[in-house]
Amino acid sequence: MDLSVTDALESGAAPAHGATVAHIVERLRDAILTRELAPGARLVESDLTLRFAVSRGPVREALRRLAAEGLIDHVPHRGALVRRLCAKEIAELFQIRIALESLASQLAAQSDDAQARGRFAAAIAPIYSRAPRIPCDYLAENNAFHDAILTLAGNAQLRDLALKLQLPLIMAQVGDVLTPDVLAASVREHRALAAAIAARDPEAAAAAMRAHLVRAAAMALARDTG
Repeated sequence: MDLSVTDALESGAAPAHGATVAHIVERLRDAILTRELAPGARLVESDLTLRFAVSRGPVREALRRLAAEGLIDHVPHRGALVRRLCAKEIAELFQIRIALESLASQLAAQSDDAQARGRFAAAIAPIYSRAPRIPCDYLAENNAFHDAILTLAGNAQLRDLALKLQLPLIMAQVGDVLTPDVLAASVREHRALAAAIAARDPEAAAAAMRAHLVRAAAMALARDTG
């Protein structure tokens, strides 16, 4: 049975009458990447027009943009579905992402921009919280942490390439295996990586990122092929 888009987005702030396309895209993107809308969920245009108080035009444009980002697929006779990655796609994306994010971590550790480092420290502050992690919330924390590293790296082309490779979508797809032990291990790895960047140790930072993503890839593939 298809997931009700209205129910999945119920917890979000109610949009103003006639929500903009950008608002619809942002809300649906967040819902996909935090598993409010699970892989394979159907996005029904009529549900979305009611939820966002718009005509079909803005909804169709929002879905077109999400498809261009690789977050949804248009399937004949079924319409728009939240993209579900296969094992081969996950493996290939992680191969590229490991190389790119290891380089980003190295560049971030080498950064001598004091203001950028200050913004980085502020952006990753949630990783030091002692509060127990909830999978849905942790996906957002994880996305913000990786993006902070890409930003501190200071290479806009690298960041753009990395963001197109859908690590957040992969992690959302395997979110149902984010047990407390898995989450705790990921937090420890994030803190070790942040420490290497703070210590301006590019080799340690690159190695920490590689180990972190290799473990994440193994978890994602074990879940998808298990």
